[in-house]
Amino acid sequence: MNPLNIVVCIKPVPDPTRWNKLKLDPETMLLRRSEIPAVMNLLDRNAIEQAAAFKTSHGATVSVMTMAPPDGDEQLAEALAMGCDRAYLLSDAAFAGADTLATARVLAAAIRKTGRFDLVFCGAYSLDGSTSQVGPQVAELIGIPDLTHCTSLELAGRTLHAVCRVEDGDDVFECELPALVTFDKEANTPRLPTMTGIMQAAHTPITRWNAADLEIDPGTVGLRGSPTQMLNVFTPPVGRKGEILQGPPNEVVRTLVSKLHADRVI
Repeated sequence: MNPLNIVVCIKPVPDPTRWNKLKLDPETMLLRRSEIPAVMNLLDRNAIEQAAAFKTSHGATVSVMTMAPPDGDEQLAEALAMGCDRAYLLSDAAFAGADTLATARVLAAAIRKTGRFDLVFCGAYSLDGSTSQVGPQVAELIGIPDLTHCTSLELAGRTLHAVCRVEDGDDVFECELPALVTFDKEANTPRLPTMTGIMQAAHTPITRWNAADLEIDPGTVGLRGSPTQMLNVFTPPVGRKGEILQGPPNEVVRTLVSKLHADRVI
């Protein structure tokens, strides 16, 4: 059997430790991502770990890609240091403001452009969106089955055996390659970049593709190609004023009961 070709899709997200600094652009209703440093989405590390594990156990070439601004190469370099072999940065002003479907169109076009692939791995969802939509949408666009919220994955020949989280517990699924799999955090423990990996990553070129390279109509991606758009964001008015009662528990209870009686609640 030929070595596996695995593609891992990752996403830079605003550093969760600085989410209190996030702001919305009042014109576009989009997050001002450039004002906060980006980090790799946490569940994407689980996807990389699974790819690296298959690379060791089954023999594989692992490609990592992201749709991001030009500084997205920082997260790609980290993925290379974790064991990926090739890196692709999908960057174009036309991609800005994309919803999940517009993002999936770019990723699907890039996956097809890489050539033969056996597996596509993604995090189950991103911390900044949490929709769990991009992975399944990519699978639909490239015409392969998808296994979502995977917590355990094995490969026997060309057959995947997966344990996936569903609404009422876990189910076991089986499918043939090629396939797309998204991972929950329980799937594995992501490795840390090694010094050797960091040194190799520094000498690994990053392939950069824009809309023209991917032969994508700019009208189908980015904000223009997004059927889901934010129309308005506002803070709802506060209808009632809260009051915090302080003191010993017995005294607080007496005060609360007294107030509820006065307001005819009880």
